[in-house]
Amino acid sequence: MLVGRLVGLIEDHADELADRLVRKIREDSRAAAYHSFDDDQLADRGRNVYAHLGRWLGETSETPVEEEYFRLGQTRRDEGIPLAEVIMALLITRRNLWQFVDSQGADTILELRQQLDLELLVVRFFDRAIYHTVRGYQGDA
Repeated sequence: MLVGRLVGLIEDHADELADRLVRKIREDSRAAAYHSFDDDQLADRGRNVYAHLGRWLGETSETPVEEEYFRLGQTRRDEGIPLAEVIMALLITRRNLWQFVDSQGADTILELRQQLDLELLVVRFFDRAIYHTVRGYQGDA
């Protein structure tokens, strides 16, 4: 299945994706609070998402995503990162991922369809991640 191949490709290129993510966050004024983080800190967070994408996408229970991103929201609040910038960083992470997938090209209609299927899975994951990040940031129980 191509979706599985694409996920494997993303996981295999997690370091490259993390490096691209660092550059994109550094260039984006809407994530200015993250500019105080060193490159390794930024890259580690992105690498965590990219290297474990298959696990996140295959997760049938909400609990692991909820726990991880609720904790992320709490941490970013405690660090004083504005919520809008936390969300922007997650959106940049998602956009960076999709740009990578798109750069791999689709040679057939089937491959294009499977790329779109992957995008839907990624969007669903990031929707859940953003929701739980906001909950953690706000201190919702």
